[in-house]
Amino acid sequence: MATSGRSALLSSTSTGSKSTLENPNPEEDDGQDLWSTILSEVSTHSRSKLPFGKNVLVMGEVGSGKTTLVAKLQGIEEYMKGRGLEYLYFNVHDDDIDDHTRCNAWVLDGDLYHKGLQGVAVPVDSIGNTLLLVTLDMSRPWNALDSLQKWAAVAREHIDKLRVAPETLRELEHRLVKQFQEYTEPGSGEDGTPQRRSEDEECVLLPLGDNTLTHNLGIPMVVVCTKCDAISTLEKEHDYRDEHLDFIQSHIRRFCLQYGASLLYTSVKEMKNLDILYKYLVHRLYGFPFHCPAQVVERDAVFIPSGWDNEKKIAILHENFQTVKADDSFEEVVVKPPVRKIVHEKEIQAEDDQVFLVKLQSLLAKQPAATAGRPVDTTSRAPSGSPRTSNRSAAANVANAMPQSGTLFILPLHIATFCEVCVCVCVCVCVCVCVNYESLCAAGQTSEGVLANFFNSLLTKKAGTGGPGTPGGGNTPGTVRKSGSKLGLGDVQAELDRISSRDTDSDNANENPAADGQDT
Repeated sequence: MATSGRSALLSSTSTGSKSTLENPNPEEDDGQDLWSTILSEVSTHSRSKLPFGKNVLVMGEVGSGKTTLVAKLQGIEEYMKGRGLEYLYFNVHDDDIDDHTRCNAWVLDGDLYHKGLQGVAVPVDSIGNTLLLVTLDMSRPWNALDSLQKWAAVAREHIDKLRVAPETLRELEHRLVKQFQEYTEPGSGEDGTPQRRSEDEECVLLPLGDNTLTHNLGIPMVVVCTKCDAISTLEKEHDYRDEHLDFIQSHIRRFCLQYGASLLYTSVKEMKNLDILYKYLVHRLYGFPFHCPAQVVERDAVFIPSGWDNEKKIAILHENFQTVKADDSFEEVVVKPPVRKIVHEKEIQAEDDQVFLVKLQSLLAKQPAATAGRPVDTTSRAPSGSPRTSNRSAAANVANAMPQSGTLFILPLHIATFCEVCVCVCVCVCVCVCVNYESLCAAGQTSEGVLANFFNSLLTKKAGTGGPGTPGGGNTPGTVRKSGSKLGLGDVQAELDRISSRDTDSDNANENPAADGQDT
């Protein structure tokens, strides 16, 4: 820069000395020639700087991470998502010439309603400086193939509407084919850089395959699979295996081969392949050297540059297929899982403990009081004018409800009722009832009155009094039968006769109260 400026200054000085002889006012011409020389030098030097006006058009479905991806390339953390068409940029710096520029990044909305805004991002005069970037959401791989075909059709429709001159479009298509054919692996040169053939060197380019660049858009294309960290989630929740992931990759690579596109698996969350994406973009747009080879080993960090892939390399993935075939339909193998309906349950607030207890108390107060033991059958009760006393216990009423011809199967129910009333003597009473009932059945005396009198006699005994006397032993109070002894049939018969006679006398006395008063 300094040398060229000095030569320009000397040339302008010599020119000025010559013009002094011809022009009486050499200062004016001298100043004009000096400034024109400096401006021409600056304009000539500026042509060697980084070009400006390069564009990256980003397409993809809603929520596929388009804006987040470009923001990471720009190096910003906080950003605002727009609507329709977003404009971002990322810086490009060349260390060799110490120059930098900005690459425009246009993010198209995932809604097809806004596809007409492509004309703002890619006008007809800048189609040769544009790169198409299509994003795929790997957390939803069942939409991958349809999404690629949809956005490729949108780009083709826009290019057709631009009405590019036929010779310009053929030149762009030829440049894309040449770049694909001239690709060489990094590291093939002596210094580790890819060898590039000179323009004068005659070379033989291999013909393209049958399915290679059959859909040539004329602009370079890069397919970026975002959210590749979700592959582990697909394996856990949807039972994806390695063959399913290879099946998805093979179909995406076939699509990229038809359009001559590059393929990258990225993850903004884990910062995978973002640096490779940036280097590859500036390599395709600005001609920067690129030294990264293809990567196909890691399933979540795949990188396949344009020109490296072919049908034979894709067929290597088919060797691991066990339950699927290479010719199977993509929709039949990668099935969209059923949508789980989210049920929004209404939140119930628990009321205060004291309020709940007050309500419970009011409910209990409305209910009738429960009677002790089993409920009494009121249908079998005697009428109000009955001569029987009203202080009979529940056991007597239960006994009255027994049928005339009872059986051994019905008796335990009444025993249980009696035991609920007289809990203190439940064991002894149960034994006595069973023995007496067997004796009564044997003697044919199962009448209603005998059983009622028997239960009444047991209930009206006072604590401390002995049991009924035995034959030969008398009715001595306080005598207790030894444990383990059994009641004989004669004892039971004597006791029943005594109870029956006593109950008859008391009934007669209750029926004639007036006669008793007259006698007295």
